[in-house]
Amino acid sequence: MNGTETLAWFKSSHSGGDGGDCVEVAPGAAAVHVRDSKDVARPGLRVSYSAWAGFVGLASAE
Repeated sequence: MNGTETLAWFKSSHSGGDGGDCVEVAPGAAAVHVRDSKDVARPGLRVSYSAWAGFVGLASAE
């Protein structure tokens, strides 16, 4: 992130409904950002769109 980009965070549909396991995701200009919704001040992860697509493809396979 370049410091001026505003991210639109949303909670993952796979996050727990009881508030315990909450992951937030935000698409950026050059990468996907992932963070713990319970600790937003803590640095999150920044991954390429291709890496994110691979992760989602594997995570959604049952």
